Amino acid sequence: MVHIGQLIREEMLRQERTPAWLARHINCQRPNIYYIFSQPSINTDQLKAISRALNKNFFNCFTDDECGVK
Repeated sequence: MVHIGQLIREEMLRQERTPAWLARHINCQRPNIYYIFSQPSINTDQLKAISRALNKNFFNCFTDDECGVK
């Protein structure tokens, strides 16, 4: 099963971004980013904003092996 919060965290770190950076780009508070990391699921509007900020389509993680999920 996909743990979307962990995938977001891994991508953010891969891009050498910080939680503060991501929070600014999706218009939320930094503590909310840590909460997102802990969540196995996420609101689609929020995932869309994160996908745009990190320039990665996280929706593909639910349909194929693009994110390394088996």
